[in-house]
Amino acid sequence: MTKPVVTRFAPSPTGLLHVGNARVALVNWLLARGGDKGRFVLRIDDTDPERSRPEFAAAIDDDLSWLGLDWDVRVRQSERLALYDAAAGRLREAGRLYPCYETPDELERKRKAQRAAGRPPIYDRAARKLSAAEIAGLEAEGRKPHWRFFLEAELVSWVDGIRGPAKFEGAKLGDPVLIRADGSYLYTLPSVVDDIDLGISHIVRGEDHVTNSAVQCQIFHALGKHPGEITFAHMSLLLDAGGGPLSKRLGGLALAELRQTGIEPMALNSLLAALGSRDAIESRESLAELTEHFDLSRYSRNPPRFDARELARLNGQILRDMPFETARERLGIAAMDEVFWLAVRANLDALEEARGWWEICTRPLAPIIEDGEFLAQAADALPEEPWDDTVWGAWTGVLKAETGRRGKQLFHPLRLALTARERGPELRNLLPVIGRARVLARLQGETA
Repeated sequence: MTKPVVTRFAPSPTGLLHVGNARVALVNWLLARGGDKGRFVLRIDDTDPERSRPEFAAAIDDDLSWLGLDWDVRVRQSERLALYDAAAGRLREAGRLYPCYETPDELERKRKAQRAAGRPPIYDRAARKLSAAEIAGLEAEGRKPHWRFFLEAELVSWVDGIRGPAKFEGAKLGDPVLIRADGSYLYTLPSVVDDIDLGISHIVRGEDHVTNSAVQCQIFHALGKHPGEITFAHMSLLLDAGGGPLSKRLGGLALAELRQTGIEPMALNSLLAALGSRDAIESRESLAELTEHFDLSRYSRNPPRFDARELARLNGQILRDMPFETARERLGIAAMDEVFWLAVRANLDALEEARGWWEICTRPLAPIIEDGEFLAQAADALPEEPWDDTVWGAWTGVLKAETGRRGKQLFHPLRLALTARERGPELRNLLPVIGRARVLARLQGETA
């Protein structure tokens, strides 16, 4: 029997989620939802008390909910310290976790000396050679140890779900610090303990974690879990539209900011799911549709480019295809009719902009009068109601014949008078929504 797919997204609550985080979360969610009885775990990695903030943890929940990425299990690492303590105890008993007393300055001097000698800057395991008397002397000075994991000098290998075969020599990695001198845990050990305890079957994360995976494979094995039971997949990191590192500009790509600017969640989901894969970038109607087309093997090692213009294009496509009832419900404008929605949706960059056009069409507006004489002629030629989308052509046809005006000379004064805007939806569509009485008053310079 095939085991269910269990994935996890493990953000640290030290800042707002950005598009790079969202891509990893989405891929893990799609992978879990595409399998029978799959599960998606949200793990809040808050073992760093100085940098973790409850408001960022709450923002993570809000951002994922906005994207539609629901979770089956949510855990906080700060509430699971007893599990990590037990695992650390087992590693100490097995001789795989050992105390080190060097200060940060001493370690940096060692690294500089190794680089100067042309050697890789990895820990020299000097602490393992300390005698009991030397340790007692260091502790008498007030030094508290940090704890390192002893890496076996063996080959660590796996078949990566995206990168293919991966190999690392344990002896070339350097023993990682698992516990700080103040007793707090770094990411490495708690992550492995949680992956075992929560039954994670697939670890999908950024390619900047490849070396971490090699180290964690040995920790998995030391804690009794064969790493071969887990599928590792490392996604290439996003670049910006020019091919530069996106990480330098992520402040403007926080999910909260994108949401505030009117980006539709499915526009972002559609783009992020396609980036780096062989799939065409096109708007998808729902997460269910994305799940149906999802295939982890379609992602490549080549770093994709995140282009805000592509996101805007998808956002516009979703708005153009949005049904009237959906738009009215989300905008909360009970009086809004389908004629208005069809008139404005093709010109929207964000759904909330429709509210502004509703105000322009149905509320008092101070017109901008560019050419009063021409607008008086336009008022005299204004057809009687009832109106539909043909009235604009009939009206402007008469004005062309009477005034000889064409193009901007004809249309610009009318747009300013009727909408007080330089551009916007086609006036032939807006005219029936505004109505004859309001159009006439605005042409005459009245606030209406």
